[in-house]
Amino acid sequence: MIRLVVAPLAAGELTVRGDEHHYLTRVRRAKVGDAVELVDGAGRRARAVIENIGAEATVLRAEAAEAIASSPPRVRVLVPAIKGDRMDACIEKLVEVGADDVVVWPAARAVVRLDGERRVARLAHYQAIAQAASRQSGRATIPAVAFADSLAAALAALPPGGARVVLDPRAERAAFPAAADLTLVSGPEGGFAPDELDALAGFTAIGLGPRVLRAETAPVVAVALVRAQTAS
Repeated sequence: MIRLVVAPLAAGELTVRGDEHHYLTRVRRAKVGDAVELVDGAGRRARAVIENIGAEATVLRAEAAEAIASSPPRVRVLVPAIKGDRMDACIEKLVEVGADDVVVWPAARAVVRLDGERRVARLAHYQAIAQAASRQSGRATIPAVAFADSLAAALAALPPGGARVVLDPRAERAAFPAAADLTLVSGPEGGFAPDELDALAGFTAIGLGPRVLRAETAPVVAVALVRAQTAS
C-alpha cells in the first residue's frame, strides 16, 4: 500500500503537493485509481483513491479518518550529536524501530557542534528524515526531533515519573523497566564525561551485550529490544 503524510486529514477531496506529490508520482509511479493510505503524523489514518495527477499536484478522494492507538510504552531517546550521515541513519532507524521522541544533545566528548542557522537547518533536515521513515515503516505518527542545549537541559525537560535508563556497555544485560513512559539515554563513542555520569546517577544502567556498539547503533538496538519486550 502506498502511504502519504497529509495534514490536516479530512474526508473528501484532498490536494497533495511538494515532497508527497513527488514521492507519489516519481518514486512510487502511482496512477489514477490507485488506492493509498493517508496518515497525518499525529495518529490518524484514512484510505483514499487517486482521482487526478498533475504536474505540480495530485488530487485524492479520502474516506473518513480513524484514530490509531499508540502502543505503550512511550519511548523517548536522548542521543548525542553524531557526525555526518551516521546521525541521519540513527534518526531514520530510531523512527523505524519505534522511538516516539528523539532529543539530540551535545555530549562533551562528541565532535559535532551546531548553533544558529546551521542548527535550524539541521533540525529541519532531521524532521524530514523522521517523516520519510514514518511513511516507509507504516507509522501513523511522526516522532518529534529536538535539540537540547545540554544534557542537563534535556533531563530537566523530562516529564515526571516514568522509567529512566542509561545505556552503559560496562553494565549487565537486563530487561528494560516496565513503564508507560521510558527515557533512554545513550552516549558518544568517547563515553560519558564525569559530570554527565553524575547527572545520570539516578538512571538505571543497562548493557546491550558483550560488544561495544557505535553511538548510532546502541540506541537503535535498545529501542528495538524495548519494543520486542513489550510486544503483545
